Amino acid sequence: MTLLDDLLADLTAEGDRLRAVVADLDDAGWATPTPAPGWSVATQVAHLLWTDETAATAARAHVEAEPWDAIVLAALADPTGFVDAGALDLATLPPAELLARWDAARVALAQALRAVPDGAKMPWFGPPMSAASMVTARFMETWAHALDVVTALGLEVEHTDRVRHVAHIGVRTRGFSFANRGLAVPEAEVRVVLTAPSGETWTWGVDDAPESVTGSAVDFCELVTQRVHRADTDLVAVGPGADAWLDVAQCFAGPAGPGRTPSNGG
Repeated sequence: MTLLDDLLADLTAEGDRLRAVVADLDDAGWATPTPAPGWSVATQVAHLLWTDETAATAARAHVEAEPWDAIVLAALADPTGFVDAGALDLATLPPAELLARWDAARVALAQALRAVPDGAKMPWFGPPMSAASMVTARFMETWAHALDVVTALGLEVEHTDRVRHVAHIGVRTRGFSFANRGLAVPEAEVRVVLTAPSGETWTWGVDDAPESVTGSAVDFCELVTQRVHRADTDLVAVGPGADAWLDVAQCFAGPAGPGRTPSNGG
């Protein structure tokens, strides 16, 4: 199997897990508010549907440019509300139709990504991305929105070592986290040492980096996807740059998000 095959298998598994959670919900369950203000369970799934369909269109842009160009023009017309509008609109579909359309979008996305020429980059709302990078980004979003859904429904969250994909994006977007807020990126290198759900240790950065972040991989992933406040994690930062990073961490594209409030309300 190729790297892309492995990544797609993990994305499929994560999507299947969320699908199993929502498949038998009644209308009230689909309408359950989630931690994202104004978003129900249906909106969370609709956002994944919208983004999967959009990503498939981007992946096919090398052979069919016009549909992607139309999406870009629509985004330019409403840069701050474009994505949310798509999710809110799709969330009005009957649950069975929403789920069936997401099923089809997931399959279409995998097919489109497999067809991206080797070494080619596909357009996106930020820098162009390889097919592998797009799968990793889709995994990150699927994991984060699934977390919102499971939390909203009061279910127990079961984490797997697939979360490493999210941690990897979180580490790689350290510079973006600062730049996205108009802040200078600290120069000191940071070593990241995280404990996986399985107990395995994952590391990024050089051994002798002057600064570090250590702790639970799940806590780190929840922080960089802004699903938890820093105060509610076990993460430990050593060094001013590492400490500042945990205050602004954001691994998803778009304007700087407000993050979540601490559980103690402080």
